Amino acid sequence: MRRISVGMGPGQKVLFLSFTKAAVARIADAAKIEAPKGQRERLNLQTFHSLFWEILCSHSYLLGVRKRLKILMPQDERVLSEGIKEEKDPEKWAVWMAERQRLFREEGRIAFELFGPNAAQLLAKSEHLRRLVAQRYPLIIVDEAQDTWPDAWRCIELLATKTQIICLADLEQQIFDYIPGIGPERIEAIRKALNPLEVNLGSENHRSPDSEIMLFANDLITGAVRGKPYKGVSRFLFNPKTSDPTKRLRIALAILHKKIKKETSSWARSIAILVPSGPAAAKVSAALGAAEKPVRHKLLFDENEALLAARFSAFLLEPRTMPDRLASLATALDLFADIKRAGGLAQAPRYKAWALAVRQGKNPRAAFVKALLDLMDEISAAGFLGDPARDWLAVKRALRTSGQDELAKVAGHLDYLVAFNRGKRISANLAEAWRQDGQYTNARRALDLALAQDQILEGLDDPDGLQVMNIHKAKGKQFDGVIVLRDARHDGQQFVSNMVWWDDPWPHPRSRKILRVAITRAKVHTLIAEPMWPDCPILSPHAL
Repeated sequence: MRRISVGMGPGQKVLFLSFTKAAVARIADAAKIEAPKGQRERLNLQTFHSLFWEILCSHSYLLGVRKRLKILMPQDERVLSEGIKEEKDPEKWAVWMAERQRLFREEGRIAFELFGPNAAQLLAKSEHLRRLVAQRYPLIIVDEAQDTWPDAWRCIELLATKTQIICLADLEQQIFDYIPGIGPERIEAIRKALNPLEVNLGSENHRSPDSEIMLFANDLITGAVRGKPYKGVSRFLFNPKTSDPTKRLRIALAILHKKIKKETSSWARSIAILVPSGPAAAKVSAALGAAEKPVRHKLLFDENEALLAARFSAFLLEPRTMPDRLASLATALDLFADIKRAGGLAQAPRYKAWALAVRQGKNPRAAFVKALLDLMDEISAAGFLGDPARDWLAVKRALRTSGQDELAKVAGHLDYLVAFNRGKRISANLAEAWRQDGQYTNARRALDLALAQDQILEGLDDPDGLQVMNIHKAKGKQFDGVIVLRDARHDGQQFVSNMVWWDDPWPHPRSRKILRVAITRAKVHTLIAEPMWPDCPILSPHAL
C-alpha cells in the first residue's frame, strides 16, 4: 500500500499475483482491513492464469490465432482426451498434445496448461506488449515465487526489465517440487535475474499470531522440537486396531471444537481434516458419512466428473417437446458418457452405443435408459418455477429418487458444487437465462459461463463448515482449526507412517515441508490425530 500512497499515474495499479485463488482471496480479505477503499481500488489481485488469459484475449492474434478465444475447460479436456495419462500411454499422450495445439491454433479453444507458454511467447516476441503491461502495473508482487513454474517465471523475468518486481518466497513451503521445473533453483534464478534486496520475514506470523503453531511447524523442519507443549497444537492418539474410523473422527472433531472454544470463547466456523492423499481423503469422507447421523462436510477432490454431472443436470433444465423426446434422450446419454469418459471408466462406450441406437430409431432395453427417459418425462411434466435454486433442487431430488444408483450419484456431485459457493454463480446465470424467454433455453451455456468465470475471474470461496482434502489442495487456505490425520501404510516390509513420503530418506526434508504446510493452515488450533503405532520419525511424541 505504501507504493500506492506515494502516487501512481492514471489507470495504474499494483498487481498481486499468486497461483491459488484461495491465496488471492486471503489478500483481498486482508486489504479490506489494512487499506482504505481508495487504495484498494488501485490494487489488482489475480492468479497467474487470470493475467495470462487477459493477455491472450487481447493479443493471441499475434500468434496466428484468428478466432475468438474460448477456454477448453478441464472437464472437457478430460473427455476429449478420454482420460489419457502420459505415464500410462506416452504415444497417445503425444497425439493428444498435438491435438490440443490444433484446437488452440485453428479453433481458438485453449486449455489452461497452454496459458503460460503462449503468454510467455507473446511477451518474449513483443517489447511493445511488455511495455503496455508495465505501464499498467508499475509494481508487480509475486506470491509464492519459489513455486513459479518455468513459463510463469519466464513472464516475470521478461516484465522485470520494464517494471518493479517484488518476490515473496518461502522455501520451507515448496511442496510442489515434484513437478518438473519447480525446485530450489528458482530462488537462484530470481537472485540472478533481479539482483534483489532480500528481506527476511521469517518471524512474521499473521495467520495465528496468538499461538505457537508456526513455532512448532518451524521446529519440525529443523528437527529441534522442544520437550514441552506448544500453544495451539495438541495430539489425539487412537488404537488403529480397535477404534472405529467414524468414532475416532468424531472424537477428534469434538476435541478440536472444545480447544477452539476454550481459546477464543467462540465455536469454530471453519475446520479442515487434512490427509496425505486423495484416496485417504475419500476414506475420511466415507467414514464421516457412515453413521446413522452423518457428519456434514465437503470433500475437495478431482472435480471434472462433478462439473460434467452439473452440465448433464443443466440439460435436464432445458425445454423439450414430445417430438424431440428421443433426440433429447440420445443427447442425455452422450452427456452421461462424457462423465464416464472423464473418469477414465470403461462404461463410457456403453452409453455412447445406447445414444447411437436411439438416434437410429431403436429402443434399448437397458433399465438405465428406461429410467433416464422416465426421469426426463417426469421433469418435463412437472415444469419449472423460474427460481433457479428451487428448480435446481427439483432436478436433484428427481435424480435421487430415480431408482438408479448412477443417476443418484449425479445428485451427489451437485451437492459438491453448491458446497463451494459455485451455486451462487450458476443460479445468477440461470436466472438471466430465464428472464430472457421464460425458460432455461440455454442452461448448459449459462452453467459453462459460470464455471469459466469461477476459474478465471472470481476465484473459489472457502465456505464455513467442515472440509476434507489432501494437504497439497490446502496450500494457500486457512481455517479456524485443522485436524492433521496421520495413519499407517505398508512399505512392502512393515507398517510405517504415511506422513513420510515415498523416496524421501532421512531426515525426510520433503515430508517435513508438506507436514509444515498442513500444520500452519490453522488460525487457532491444530490437532494431530495419529495411531499409537507405528511411530512417525518426524513427529516428536514429547512435544504435544
